Amino acid sequence: MTSTTEPTEPLSVEQLSATTLLRFATAGSVDDGKSTLVGRLLHDSKSVLTDQLEAVERASASRGQDTPDLALLTDGLRAEREQGITIDVAYRYFATARRRFILADTPGHVQYTRNMVTGASTADLAVVLVDARNGVIEQTRRHAAVAALLRVPHVVLAVNKMDLVEYKESVFAAIAEEFTAYASELGVPEITAIPISALAGDNVVDASANMDWYGGPTVLEHLETVPVSHDLGHCHARLPVQYVIRPQTAEHPDYRGYAGQIAAGTFRVGESVTVLPSGRTTKVAGIDLLGKPVDVAWTPQSVTLLLEDDIDVSRGDLIVPSKDAPPTTQDVEATVCHVADQPLTVGHRVLLKHGTRTVKAIVKDIPSRLTLDDLSLHPHPGQLVANDIGRVKIRAAEPLPLDSYADSRRTGAFILIDPADGTTLTAGMVGESFAAPQPVKDEGDDDGWDF
Repeated sequence: MTSTTEPTEPLSVEQLSATTLLRFATAGSVDDGKSTLVGRLLHDSKSVLTDQLEAVERASASRGQDTPDLALLTDGLRAEREQGITIDVAYRYFATARRRFILADTPGHVQYTRNMVTGASTADLAVVLVDARNGVIEQTRRHAAVAALLRVPHVVLAVNKMDLVEYKESVFAAIAEEFTAYASELGVPEITAIPISALAGDNVVDASANMDWYGGPTVLEHLETVPVSHDLGHCHARLPVQYVIRPQTAEHPDYRGYAGQIAAGTFRVGESVTVLPSGRTTKVAGIDLLGKPVDVAWTPQSVTLLLEDDIDVSRGDLIVPSKDAPPTTQDVEATVCHVADQPLTVGHRVLLKHGTRTVKAIVKDIPSRLTLDDLSLHPHPGQLVANDIGRVKIRAAEPLPLDSYADSRRTGAFILIDPADGTTLTAGMVGESFAAPQPVKDEGDDDGWDF
């Protein structure tokens, strides 16, 4: 077995800043080996501190295990260790010489769909695990559907526990073919299948000597080289205003800047821009980055824009290129995942947070609830409960500049908040869902049977 990643010294600040960042999430059914894969990835890529490994070795020995249980590197909650399952999203940060990573290890149980949505909402890539003995099951299809809904651009199918099926190529090929066909129908743009054994380390970081029939990359090789093709620098330029800077000092008596993190795209000095939702237009007079003037700035830089005209701009406004402004509307139609234990009902009064803007809103209708098992639509459910995914229509008290989620995962997303206690209720994605394979059936079409 040859190593594809040589042991290296800790990366310097300069090296880290020169590498790209990949956010990825893992998903899979219970006992498919997600946490073991993550632990193996961290261990074999030399990303585990000595004291962490020693703690895992002690915990494993106390449970009568001869070898370290690498799943304990991510399953940090006591209940997780006791039951051998993942309950909450565990985030891990690590880096190699080629790339930096933010990893979200998400639970596999059906009742934790909302946790997967949370972990995958910002992911560039999703790793979906399948037990080679069980193949593609209902939960596998559910995770593929969630990845498609969230427009995750890259999906890796990791067929795990190949050691338990004698490393047979035919087993892997059948699973890869079935999953790829299903995920492609959902609109997942790129699918890469990799046969692995997380427990033994085959094809995780090191290439496997047991599967010479496989000529593709290991999991780490793929993570290091997959292109982040949805480069936000080439998307519609968007700057949600977070703060208005007016020092009013003797040195800067007339300085007025609008600070925020560029959500997408690129801004240039001299460019014509529009402030939404007011619709007022002006030009970029200057851009300050880290206290110094620059001519160009791009996502995800935090900058201060100076405008030629003294117009009213405040926190929550969105600055966009005049030639590429999104429409503003008070009527929002979206696909949502309900994350709170309290149900979301028609008539529910909420706060809608989009970017840096928060407005009052009311849920006008819930046209359908999506059943991820078979992608069927249940019409007019009346409410969404925890982990439900469905379509909603919302009326906002003020106009909002909304992109379609299909065009921009940053400015096409929003959350609904309980105005009473600030609890996050729902995560929303503006526009159409990934597919509607079955039309919503009207109640009048029912034949009278009710089970």
